[in-house]
Amino acid sequence: MAIGIFDSGLGGLTVLEAAQRRLPDVEFIYLADSANAPYGVRTADDIYNLTCAAVQRLFDAGCDLVILACNTASAAALRRMQEAWVPADKRVLGVFVPLIEALTERNWGDNSPPREVEVKHVALFATPATVASRAFQRELAFRAIGVDVEAQACGGVVDAIEDGDMILAEALVRSHVDALRRKMPDPQAAILGCTHYPLMEASFQTALGPDVKVFSQGHLVGDSLADYLERHPDKIGGGTAAYLTTGDPARVSDRATQFLRRQIIFDAA
Repeated sequence: MAIGIFDSGLGGLTVLEAAQRRLPDVEFIYLADSANAPYGVRTADDIYNLTCAAVQRLFDAGCDLVILACNTASAAALRRMQEAWVPADKRVLGVFVPLIEALTERNWGDNSPPREVEVKHVALFATPATVASRAFQRELAFRAIGVDVEAQACGGVVDAIEDGDMILAEALVRSHVDALRRKMPDPQAAILGCTHYPLMEASFQTALGPDVKVFSQGHLVGDSLADYLERHPDKIGGGTAAYLTTGDPARVSDRATQFLRRQIIFDAA
């Protein structure tokens, strides 16, 4: 039995690792579309087509449930996929929901009118495509009022992480936080709206200061997935655990091993 986890690159490994800790008896098939990464600078149609192709690969591998561990895909493609593409017996879920639940302290199934929440000033750090989609603000508005969201497109951070250049990634994080603070001097909370960014969480926290609460996705998505599977046990599909990539398996394996500090072996998708 296996659940699919998809990302354009290796950032989704932060979600996978948290899900494995939360659900040790569940097997996962991870697919990185490394040949086409990063998605954050692509058009919405391009992201949609690439995401559908990747998710279909996971369906073909025996997964009935796929998690888009990619904020860009979740923002630019998920709603369109759910409305017009996903087969009736399959499910595709994104990574925004657990973040918004945590930020608003409100379960996704709560369909009461939007209400005020404690946090009023939120910084969103994300890829250019995620920022342009305004998907986070749209979903948040269904559940909360009076929240000012200032988004900062963090160009270059994903590329630096994928290349293993953490010194450059840290410098870019500081630069993007400085740019955000010029627009919103005193955020109360910060959303790391890309699954690569938890690898730089300490750098974001240092640049933002100790009084800003940083929301990261790994454990939130893991807990949300565990809750979903309790309610939908039939969505644990067939298939055998695997790491797949559309890129060079040797290179991606090296980078993944660097990320998680344990050996990860990718095969060709």
